Amino acid sequence: MPNHEINPNNWVKLYSDYLYNYTITRVNDHEVAQDLISETFMAGLKSMKNFKGEASERTWLISILKRKIIDHYRKINSNKGKAEVRVNFSSNEDSEGDWLEERVSDPHNRNAETAIENTELGNAIQNCLGKLPKKQAHIFEMKTILNYDTETICNELEITASNLWVIIHRARTAMASCLEKNWF
Repeated sequence: MPNHEINPNNWVKLYSDYLYNYTITRVNDHEVAQDLISETFMAGLKSMKNFKGEASERTWLISILKRKIIDHYRKINSNKGKAEVRVNFSSNEDSEGDWLEERVSDPHNRNAETAIENTELGNAIQNCLGKLPKKQAHIFEMKTILNYDTETICNELEITASNLWVIIHRARTAMASCLEKNWF
């Protein structure tokens, strides 16, 4: 079993973009996303002694961030605060771009209702992706689901970084609106 080390001096440089992309797709608010990431880093600093090295630093930070997102939704009294929703798009165990419903109280206690909600959300996401313009959907998947970096996407599709972010913003807005109407 790998024994990963923790180094908070590199967190912002190594993980802030990834954590932001992860968060913004779940909260759809730039300021809230930044606040949640800051809270995650602070909680990570406070609980460094609890880091066992069994997972990578990024995976550990994501697990903290997930709880921060859940807490955020609890505060605004949303159904999303009762459970974190993830849908699996990747078989890579270290990848946190996957979503699979986790019960807040016990992530291993999944019942039939959870399985149905999980399936419904996965279908809603695929349905909403299908409603996006083809190029927008492809770029959204590359950046948000497959976690390609900006430079790779820009080089592959021959677009500028600013164009990429405009497309991503439009896709996220459309996805959030579609999911709100069709799932939440």
